[in-house]
Amino acid sequence: MTYFTVLHWLALLFFLALFILLVILSRKETRPNVFWSMVFASFLVTSTAAVFSMFVLDKYTKKARIVSIENHRILRTEEIVFKGRIENIGRFTIGKCKLTVKMINNPIESGKLSGKALYNPSGMEFFKTKEKKKERPNTITREFVVAKKLKPGEIRPFTIRMHYPPYFSKTRLIYHLYCH
Repeated sequence: MTYFTVLHWLALLFFLALFILLVILSRKETRPNVFWSMVFASFLVTSTAAVFSMFVLDKYTKKARIVSIENHRILRTEEIVFKGRIENIGRFTIGKCKLTVKMINNPIESGKLSGKALYNPSGMEFFKTKEKKKERPNTITREFVVAKKLKPGEIRPFTIRMHYPPYFSKTRLIYHLYCH
């Protein structure tokens, strides 16, 4: 939540006014212990609602989409390069956009499927020897900041690089864009 919009400020003012109203209503209580517990409960409820409303407003006011994205591998450095453009389709400035790239290796090929590919127990790691085989994960997830201070209607290009494991084949790529 980098940039507060007008809606964010209105929501904060609403919850502040609600808290003040609840404190005024709880002043009618004559026992001090009950009064302070009512004030504390009012504070917890209004602050929790304010925080959740900030996240909800962020989700619905700061919208962006991936206009285009393409990738190519660089075999010399074992990297994959993603080039693309994102567009702010909302009416408010976006503080930061993060792109999550998930690469999934296709481990199921005919003739190469073994029991370990289907089930690999992860418990009892403490008792295993220190000289374990080099692990080869089948899923790699990385997060990149692709834009900052994106104005409404603006389209911005981005380029990101990430390591591409040489043992991956028939890789599936999943992109997720999150802006706030």
